[in-house]
Amino acid sequence: MKILYEDNHLLVVVKEINIPVCADDSHDLDLLNMLKQYLKEKYHKPGNVYLGLVHRLDRPVSGVMVFAKTSKAASRLSEQIRTNKLEKQYHAVVLGKVDDNGKYEDKLLKDSKDNTTKVDKNGKLSILEYQLIKYDEKTNYSLVKINLKTGRSHQIRVQFASRKHYLYGDQRYNPFVKEKQQIALCATKLSFFHPISKEKVTFEIPLPNIYPWNIFKS
Repeated sequence: MKILYEDNHLLVVVKEINIPVCADDSHDLDLLNMLKQYLKEKYHKPGNVYLGLVHRLDRPVSGVMVFAKTSKAASRLSEQIRTNKLEKQYHAVVLGKVDDNGKYEDKLLKDSKDNTTKVDKNGKLSILEYQLIKYDEKTNYSLVKINLKTGRSHQIRVQFASRKHYLYGDQRYNPFVKEKQQIALCATKLSFFHPISKEKVTFEIPLPNIYPWNIFKS
């Protein structure tokens, strides 16, 4: 568990792969409870510890997350998400060569029964912009940088998959995935206004140094 920043109002951390953000049916230890335990021990707090969950990452996805240590901070961060002032940047490895720059706009509909999302005319408008960082001809994979304009469930995975640019290792939406492959999707950058000081803050992490990310290293 890597902590990037902490003050009286915020906790910014790196979520590792395959750790659920909050408790689910698997009953595996989740990030939210891990962080609550960390705060409880560090500050010798009796009883329950408050920690506000304001956004999520899919279980197989790694990256930067911010948690709120007070209800006021949670409310103000949630408002920034609602008004698109909290900026989320991702990197992904996708099949095939994409255009140098692009914008995807789709209507996405979530099916809560099997926790999947699909392109559907009855869904919610979902927008992302991307930039091609590098294409590897040998493996036929592209490294892309993605800026999310909306935050729908599985949005990046579904929008790229609907155009046959499947994310490497995506066991849910990539029909060519092999066993034990890890999805190549990482939340690399998070920018928002500090809920108390109002100063804009940015937290960024490097790409993972494992396959397939490392095929794009110069």
